[in-house]
Amino acid sequence: MAEFMTETEERSSGVPRPGTPGEPPEEAGDAAAGPLDGHEAAAQLERARALVDPELRAAVESLPGSMRRIASYHFGWQHADGTPAAGNAGKAIRPALVLAAAAALGGPAARAAAVPAAAAVELVHNFTLLHDDVMDRDATRRHRPTAWTVFGDADAILAGDALQALALRLLAEAPHPASVPAAARLAACVVELCEGQHADTDLERCAPDAVTLDEVLAMAEAKTGALLGCACALGALYAGAGEEEVAALDGFGRQAGLAFQLIDDVIGIWGDPRHTGKPAGADLAARKKSLPVVAALTSGTPAAAELAALYGTPYREEEAEAGEIARTALAVERAGGRDWAQAEAADRMARAMQELARAVPDPEAAGGLLALAEFVTRRTS
Repeated sequence: MAEFMTETEERSSGVPRPGTPGEPPEEAGDAAAGPLDGHEAAAQLERARALVDPELRAAVESLPGSMRRIASYHFGWQHADGTPAAGNAGKAIRPALVLAAAAALGGPAARAAAVPAAAAVELVHNFTLLHDDVMDRDATRRHRPTAWTVFGDADAILAGDALQALALRLLAEAPHPASVPAAARLAACVVELCEGQHADTDLERCAPDAVTLDEVLAMAEAKTGALLGCACALGALYAGAGEEEVAALDGFGRQAGLAFQLIDDVIGIWGDPRHTGKPAGADLAARKKSLPVVAALTSGTPAAAELAALYGTPYREEEAEAGEIARTALAVERAGGRDWAQAEAADRMARAMQELARAVPDPEAAGGLLALAEFVTRRTS
């Protein structure tokens, strides 16, 4: 993932932030922007990484040698040959949400107690990344070859399985009254993640005109929103929050997660490869039925028919120079897919703010969560 971008970087990246062209609804803009800026989000993420990395490294070190090597490579801590690397392990958005939720409802002591839960969420997230890369045949992640391309499919899948087991072990071993309900909630989330991935693969086999927006939104909530919601709920549990606050923070994370996915899908089509670490238009080449694409396909416009024709035939490498990817991206844009995704992201953020206000009515206490919610819709990769 790229660093938080300024307004100038947003313009130069070619990926407008949600709400442009045209402004988002006033209440969504007010909720997302406020007094926050990228520095606060960056500080939240840096603090989360500093607190969680030692826990992650200790967990990975406990793996058998073969699994440890693959996991360490995936996290960016080692090169493929096992030598140390100063790699990019990601932004730590999910563990930061765990810690921010705990702090919002229980203060610094709750945040410190929630570190194992934050590490567990990050382990589950990386389990999904290892598996997704195999299933999607993605060759690049975080600007270097994916684990399956280096170690093979089987080893990458097994390393992912090991990370999921480590996550549950971290919670099971944590001496905290919230550990048992947290483990149960995280396990239920993994089932939902698998359900979402299954729905995703099913949708990929459907004809372009046989997929609805409701289907892909439900799939995106399961694949992306569920884990962000679970992260916030776990933080609330470690703060000793009641059922209503836990449910509201889960809702906040889910809605922010949908906004995150909408922007991620926009980046997957129009993102700058220098920031994303992936080839331009990779999602279009793979004929992914991402949210902007399905919005375009279901728009009933002439561009939608053109897009359906393009998506109805497999992408061929030799056509790359003929500009097929650029033509496909233009069809999505002309059919309204980009505008819809940006407006929907703004709407989902407005809903997230409403859920957050239910759980943490004090804006000052909610500041960390607000900063992270702002971050997920102001990024280039």
